[in-house]
Amino acid sequence: MKVFHSISEFTSQKRTVITLGTFDGVHLGHQKIINRLLNSTQNNNLESVVLTFLQHPRSVLQAENTIKLLNTNAEKTDLLEKCGIDNLIIHTFDASFSELTGEEFVKTILVDKLNIHKIIIGYDHRFGKNRSSDIHDLIYFGKKYHFDVEQISAEEIDEISISSTKIRNAISNGNIKLANQYLGYNYSFTGKVVTGKQLGRTIGFPTANLIIENQQKIIPKNGVYIVEGLWQNTTHRGMMNIGTKPTIDGKNTTIEVHFFDTNQDLYDLDITISVHDFIRDEVKFNSINELKTQLEQDKITSLDYF
Repeated sequence: MKVFHSISEFTSQKRTVITLGTFDGVHLGHQKIINRLLNSTQNNNLESVVLTFLQHPRSVLQAENTIKLLNTNAEKTDLLEKCGIDNLIIHTFDASFSELTGEEFVKTILVDKLNIHKIIIGYDHRFGKNRSSDIHDLIYFGKKYHFDVEQISAEEIDEISISSTKIRNAISNGNIKLANQYLGYNYSFTGKVVTGKQLGRTIGFPTANLIIENQQKIIPKNGVYIVEGLWQNTTHRGMMNIGTKPTIDGKNTTIEVHFFDTNQDLYDLDITISVHDFIRDEVKFNSINELKTQLEQDKITSLDYF
């Protein structure tokens, strides 16, 4: 897959089949559209193109919007590459781009820059300044500028009722199984291991304390989870606590992971956490011994899951 960081960087001698959108999550609904994209390029000497954006458009158009995202751009790139597309364009969505009218976008971007043969788009997609153009306008522009428009019907998209918003809500509510079902893969995030208070090791549960640098990345609600961690090309099973550790101090929110099968020094490593399931809410126990007993039960639950 070729990756371009601006529409102006893209070049291809072949005509293209294009789809566009934020693709946050690259969930099963997105994958359905991408499969249609790939099917349209087979045996036709065409190239597939996904056009997406460096920023979520709402974060630009609505200054007060603090939308949390399912994927970083690096994660989204990896997921789209696994789908098998030829070209990915990650374009900066800024005020000037948002001012393009629907026809200006079609003529100057799709036709002149991207050499479009066909576009595949969801039934509810809107584009152009103030999102004023819709599928009917796109069909009209297709006839005018000689490219095909394939519409993904409401029935096809809605039959599994998947949207990035529903997945975000599921993660925020700790409903990891539902989120993973919608995504088609386990939700994950990457954090750097930093020095903590090292209290876990005093009760037999040493933890890796993670800092998530990307502030837009959505993090599951406080509680205990079954997870796997990936670092140095090796996967390790464990359990994770997100919260304030109310039994200990109850002050700052932390993300801590106890791995079952390693004593490795993990400080300063970047670890990708794959979240499998939610075990329980965070609880304040009456004593450290009660906490330790519960952690032992959480470990049994996690090992039984695997």
